[in-house]
Amino acid sequence: MVKILSVDDEMDLELLLTQYFRRKIRKGEYEFVFAHNGLEALTMMVKHPDIEIILSDINMPEMDGLTLLAKINEMRNPALKVIMVSAYGDMGNIRQAMNSGAFDFATKPIDLDDLSLTIEKAIEQINFVHKTQQEHSQLESLKGDLAIAGEIQQAILPRVFPPFPEDSDKLDIAASMTPAKDVGGDFYDFFRIDDDRLGFVIADVSGKGIPAAIFMAVSRTLIRATGIRGSDPAECITYSNKLLAEESVECMFVTVFYAIMNIKTGLVTYCNAGHNPPYLLKHDGKVLELPMSQDPMVGAIEGIEYHTHQLQIDRGDSLVLFTDGVNEAMNKDNEQFGDNRLTAVLEKVCQSNCQQVIDAIKDAVTAFVNGAEPSDDITILSLKRL
Repeated sequence: MVKILSVDDEMDLELLLTQYFRRKIRKGEYEFVFAHNGLEALTMMVKHPDIEIILSDINMPEMDGLTLLAKINEMRNPALKVIMVSAYGDMGNIRQAMNSGAFDFATKPIDLDDLSLTIEKAIEQINFVHKTQQEHSQLESLKGDLAIAGEIQQAILPRVFPPFPEDSDKLDIAASMTPAKDVGGDFYDFFRIDDDRLGFVIADVSGKGIPAAIFMAVSRTLIRATGIRGSDPAECITYSNKLLAEESVECMFVTVFYAIMNIKTGLVTYCNAGHNPPYLLKHDGKVLELPMSQDPMVGAIEGIEYHTHQLQIDRGDSLVLFTDGVNEAMNKDNEQFGDNRLTAVLEKVCQSNCQQVIDAIKDAVTAFVNGAEPSDDITILSLKRL
């Protein structure tokens, strides 16, 4: 039902409107309420806050139609439409009303057929406003949900550094995940397997937004639950791939670098499933890139057998893992940050602690993109044997 307020000091207009629109009134499509000047109209609007269309005469006692229009404008309700009514010769006031935000006008004597069309046109606009307001409310609700999802996503990642105080004289670890949107598809993780071994992982899910975030949470949980049992990295990734590929939706996949480090010996066994090769920062200042992955990403192809490789980390060496949001970060000229710039940054921080390494990379990327829209999540994990 559309509630219409008629404001006019001519009493016979009430009978005219109720008679002409009697069928719509009986069907419950229209409901009319009446006032005889601007002050009464404001009172009726308080009594009936669901009024959506106002038919207002311009020349009335106590408060005229132009003053009433000004008061209505102060309410800032885009779904409230005002149709001004006045004598044909009063075009100056009608023009002023239209310039002041009236939806439309009608001249006296009123052509009720034309007025009916004007009301229908107003209803179309009101419905459009309501739909827009509803969509806006839904977007605001979704925005709030995404913000909460982002907080939850950050909360499930390790955030306390150093994570293992009992080994703070043997190992330094730091990590950071900065999503490009409200939620991200990257993740990192590390966990104790036993007294001597530490598992750590970095991964990048295909796609963006909520689907990637859900796939990220599932992938992280699966790899952690499998890896914490002490399985060989290749066995862990092979098993994770089996489960993810069987249930993959929209052909989603995740690139993964998963490794186990023996804290006492510095021996690292790892499996790289389609991920960016990490960098080894030697204590003598050399920066070495690990070999490119020969194994495919996880979740894309069923029946894949993954492979384990070994790496020795000496005392003073650091391992830096990252997602392609780092080297593929783009500036406003669509130029990528690239591997050469990343290597140059790493060469300057070989002797630094893990948090300093991460900060240096993020600062360099931020300076390079120089305000350009983030194209991907930026995730970095650094591990140093002390």
